[in-house]
Amino acid sequence: MLKRLLDIVIASIALVLLSPLYFYVAYKVKKNLGSPVLFRQVRPGLHGKPFEMIKFRTMKDALDEQGNPLPDSERLTPFGKILRSTSLDEMPELWNVIKGDMSVVGPRPLLMEYLPLYNEEQAKRHNVRPGMTGHAQVNGRNAISWEEKFKLDTWYVENQSTVLDFKIMLQTVKKVIAKDDISAEGEATMTRFTGSQNKDDSL
Repeated sequence: MLKRLLDIVIASIALVLLSPLYFYVAYKVKKNLGSPVLFRQVRPGLHGKPFEMIKFRTMKDALDEQGNPLPDSERLTPFGKILRSTSLDEMPELWNVIKGDMSVVGPRPLLMEYLPLYNEEQAKRHNVRPGMTGHAQVNGRNAISWEEKFKLDTWYVENQSTVLDFKIMLQTVKKVIAKDDISAEGEATMTRFTGSQNKDDSL
């Protein structure tokens, strides 16, 4: 209950303080990428329950001859890279936190299609609400492997505390300022997760 209360207070205060920046970024997204300004996607939340996560749009709509979206590296614009490197694209998730879909700190919500690919240990990341930032984000983010990321996520689930959450929030600010670990090597963002080599392995 304390974590949920802190989530509401922190997200509400942040939304008020950042509102001028929020509307400015929305204007720039509209100008550079057009409509829609917000990117919406269904992600797994607490216990894997689906919810609609919202972010500022960072990619242009570009399709191949078959009508499929082009790779992220071809759709991610220079403007979009700036939004991602500064984490400004994440600001709308404050609404998700206030609604109760997300927490300020927790494992990042990934794709619904990954749910059946997790082994038992990896699936523990859904025992808590997903977060805007998390233990994995301040310890490598997209520059570490999926296995390392999931180890950090499950460690957080098993060791979460208010003190740890505030430490992660402070580390997040430092990471954002330094613009560290934005993407995996050779990728625009992060390679897709295709499952562990052995689904029965524990981390």
